Amino acid sequence: MNENIVTEPIVDKLGRSYATGKRKNAVARVWVKTGSGKLTINGKNLENYFLRPVLNMLVNQPLELTNKKMSVDTMVTVSGGGLSGQAGAVRHGISKALSILDPNLRPVLKSEGLLTRDSRIVERKKYGRRKARRRFQFSKR
Repeated sequence: MNENIVTEPIVDKLGRSYATGKRKNAVARVWVKTGSGKLTINGKNLENYFLRPVLNMLVNQPLELTNKKMSVDTMVTVSGGGLSGQAGAVRHGISKALSILDPNLRPVLKSEGLLTRDSRIVERKKYGRRKARRRFQFSKR
């Protein structure tokens, strides 16, 4: 069948697994290692970086789904895009890093769609229009 199945974790000499998450124009670099449940984003903790509860919930989704919230330390650097895109990028990166750290978690994360990159991006502005699809106001006279 498929012989490319990885059954052992891929970690560096510090015991961390690395993954890159992307969403819209945001890119998140994520390092995950076994620890006490500490999550830092750009040097701040989660609640100080993402102030909206919805974004906190989005970031914590892969950790809560796999019951790893209190057993892994996560260090994230994220740049580009807005807060919503950054939260999606962090979620994608954490999911990928968890599946690399523990390959047994991959089916759970994949069934929830957390390993799939959300490919929706902003549609470009067209000439003769005010935005991508918005037309200029019609004037009868």
